[in-house]
Amino acid sequence: MDLGLKDRVYVVTGATRGLGNATARALAADGAKVVVSGRDQATAEQAAEAIGPNAVGIGADNADPEAAARLLATARERFGRLDGILISVGGPPPGSAASTTDEQWEAGFASVFLGAVRLARAAAAELGEGGVIGFVLSGSVHEPITGLTVSNGLRPGLAGFAKSLANEVGPRDIRVVGVLPGKIDTDRIREIDGFAEDPAAARAAAEASIPLKRYGRPEEFGRTAAFLLSPAASYLTGIMVPVDGGVRHGF
Repeated sequence: MDLGLKDRVYVVTGATRGLGNATARALAADGAKVVVSGRDQATAEQAAEAIGPNAVGIGADNADPEAAARLLATARERFGRLDGILISVGGPPPGSAASTTDEQWEAGFASVFLGAVRLARAAAAELGEGGVIGFVLSGSVHEPITGLTVSNGLRPGLAGFAKSLANEVGPRDIRVVGVLPGKIDTDRIREIDGFAEDPAAARAAAEASIPLKRYGRPEEFGRTAAFLLSPAASYLTGIMVPVDGGVRHGF
């Protein structure tokens, strides 16, 4: 299937590893050009080099108010256009509702929520017909995840923002989509499993609760996200797509 990605240009944040990186690789593999970002310039450059000649790396923190302008300007300057953005950010640290501090909430809000809103607003102002804005969110949009209080508080609100934005920019033929990863075998998920007394047992229990009986592979997430960002998905907007092996109980 031709996704129509050849020579289209995307910004992918949080793309030095994990889900953002998997998506950037999938986009580039189908002919797209990508600006990949991470907090560290050298790491971002290394990630882009590994993806190939149609990728450029930029050190940018989503929480930085100047990040959006820098990333979008890089897409224009290096590749001459902008067709979409995938906003991904590393999850905030684990913590309980009672123990999470004001400082942790403020840091999480700045990176997970406000940084994403800034990036989406900037992209919406610049994109033309056929543009797309994607958000990497979490299954916590629908159901809280034990021990991830900050994420549980922020991700559903960001999904609400994404839905509102989809309604506003739809008349301009700009789409907005969310992707909700479940247990995808990334460093982040292994870190979370590692907080258990017996990480191996925690993983086995999690896999047992997934209808497909395994964790997802990053490339499986990346291919799904790439499809949603592509012209092949041109009539999909305002939706939240779970990539979780069937673990969500609702339809």
